[in-house]
Amino acid sequence: QVQLVESGGGLVQAGGSLRLSCVVSGRTFGSNAMAWFRQAPGKERELVAAIEWPAGNTYYADSVKGRFTISRDNAKNTMYLQMNSLKPEDTAVHYCAASTFKGLQIGRGAYDYWGQGTQVTVSS
Repeated sequence: QVQLVESGGGLVQAGGSLRLSCVVSGRTFGSNAMAWFRQAPGKERELVAAIEWPAGNTYYADSVKGRFTISRDNAKNTMYLQMNSLKPEDTAVHYCAASTFKGLQIGRGAYDYWGQGTQVTVSS
C-alpha cells in the first residue's frame, strides 16, 4: 500500500520560513513526477511546485517563485518544500502528491497518490 506522509507544517509569522517533508512508503517513485499542492478554505486545490527526476527540472506557481524551493532525496524516498518569506496568503493545507507518469507534470489529474495534508498558517 502506497502512503505519503507530510510533516513540517505549523504557525509562523509573515516573513518566516517552514520546511515541509513528504515521506513515501509502499513503492518508490524514483523517476516519476512528484509535486506539492495546497488548498485554502473556500478555494480549489492548486499546484505549488512540481519536480521530475533524474533531470531535476522544476515548476513553480507564479505566486511562490523566488520564495519556495522543491527538492527530493530519492535515497530517502522523501520530497521537501522549503518555504521562505511566507505571506498570509500562503495559509492553506499543503499536500504532497506522486504520479505514475514520468517527466514534469503540472496537471492535478496526473497525480494518483496523495498525502493527508499538513496545515500551514501564516499570521500577519
